[in-house]
Amino acid sequence: MKKVIAIVLCLVMCVGALAACSNSTESKMKVGFIFLHDENSTYDLNFLNAAKETCEKLGVEYILRTNIPEDQKCKETAEDLIDQGCTIIFADSFGHEDYLIEAAKDHPEVQFCHATGTKAHTANLSNFHNAFASIYEGRYLAGIAAGMKLNEMIASGKITADQAKMGYVGAFTYAEVISGYTSFYLGAKSVCPSVTMEVTFTGSWYDETAEKEGALKLISNGCVLISQHADSMGAPTACESNNVPNVSYNGSTIKEAPNTFIVSSRINWSPYFEYMIGQVKDGKAIDTDWTGTIATGSVVLTDVNTNVAAAGTVEAIEAAKAQLEAGTLHVFNTDTFTKDGAKLDSYLADVNTDADFTPDTEVISDGYFHESEKRSAPYFDIQIDGITLLDVNFG
Repeated sequence: MKKVIAIVLCLVMCVGALAACSNSTESKMKVGFIFLHDENSTYDLNFLNAAKETCEKLGVEYILRTNIPEDQKCKETAEDLIDQGCTIIFADSFGHEDYLIEAAKDHPEVQFCHATGTKAHTANLSNFHNAFASIYEGRYLAGIAAGMKLNEMIASGKITADQAKMGYVGAFTYAEVISGYTSFYLGAKSVCPSVTMEVTFTGSWYDETAEKEGALKLISNGCVLISQHADSMGAPTACESNNVPNVSYNGSTIKEAPNTFIVSSRINWSPYFEYMIGQVKDGKAIDTDWTGTIATGSVVLTDVNTNVAAAGTVEAIEAAKAQLEAGTLHVFNTDTFTKDGAKLDSYLADVNTDADFTPDTEVISDGYFHESEKRSAPYFDIQIDGITLLDVNFG
């Protein structure tokens, strides 16, 4: 009898050990994250928050690496993360892509995912993937808030209709930035037809001094509202100091700029991180190109600062959002803009990126430019009428 009990106890212990081993194996799943900057960058902070929240929600281990430049250090960091047991590597900046591709070729057993990149659909690597979201729709909605504010300023006599000029601080002259400032402008124009916009560039994703100076230059040029696609607090603080309304990016700046902040749009990366991790856990393939939308919760706006925004802004945004979700409103409707005075009925975009940025894919049909449908990263690079580019000084 004692022998039987001993055998049963032994079996129970073995089963328990196997279960513990199984749980241990699952818990050992690690995701490595590579960020261009740290939490001082609104762009990287958005990714950092989503990475931590998602991994903790799913019970997955993670390692964060910040301030990783867009050079060979990126590949070295990826290899270090692999050495520490990471089976998924995610990087958040455009310039990380080539180095991540090199690492993917060397480590076919690891999945590599990259935000804002353009090469996954032509790289022919089963373990390299690009992801982005239809943030142009979020910027369009934020542009509506800007246009409503301009209308309020016109109605109050603060400015005239022909003085409804916005300013925009951009990082680089990439399609991602062009798509962003154009969608913002078109959102404003949809409610304030007389609006114009000037854009200046800093040549850096994160340069607080340059971004602040860019905003101040735009304000001195007569821009009465400022937005940006750059990652520091430079532009919002310049606006707060000069009492100029501001539409920020990647998160609310209401604490730092309570008197000028209106609203902010951002990509919520949690849905993609959940998808990415879930696919690997389930042994399923990750999409080569993944594009999040408003419907997937990937494009979001902060709460509107009603102390600064014009009356009716929330309602106007919600109405346009409903149309976007229903597919009855398209941001780049070719009836809403011209280039050199003419409407565009056809346009070849550089979707299959090469060194010369050769146009290769027709992207206008059914009356609108089909952004982020041929690949996840934006490829809208048209300089439309109503937007003036200032000197591009990359130092």
